[in-house]
Amino acid sequence: MKRRLFPFLALSLVGLIGLAFAASHGMMPEPDAEAVWSHLEQKNYQESWSMWPGKEALYEGTRPHGALLTTYVNEAALEAIENKAGSMPAGAIIVKENYKPDKTLAAITVMQKIQGYNPAANDWFWVKYSPSGKVLAEGTPQEIADDETVQSAYLGELYSDFEVTA
Repeated sequence: MKRRLFPFLALSLVGLIGLAFAASHGMMPEPDAEAVWSHLEQKNYQESWSMWPGKEALYEGTRPHGALLTTYVNEAALEAIENKAGSMPAGAIIVKENYKPDKTLAAITVMQKIQGYNPAANDWFWVKYSPSGKVLAEGTPQEIADDETVQSAYLGELYSDFEVTA
């Protein structure tokens, strides 16, 4: 009995150590809207992440987003912006809160850079949520955009990572 218990305990310990490592090193969520929302809530992005450098809360938005925007970036995205890296690294997450002209939150759009996810669109995974966190759309720009001009821009044919996300 003791010999059978030891391998089980050893594997359990290795699994717990792996989970602790992942949690402490901020592992990124899979390209899944529910996982991304959970990650944002766990990180408390509005309090712990920076706003896009040079942007304030409720700045004037552009199409296809809201009339007013507030944009948050995680550490990986912030470092790329500040270091003028030229493109975002895998692991970068950008959260755009889209507001109506009356400053009512209309939607939350999230971009997560995942290496190899969608090279045609610079490897971005996209999610659009309602203010309550309900998934409205997720996937690639081809899957969620309702306009060919928007799709073209987000496919990287016209813009770099920074032009698309600024």
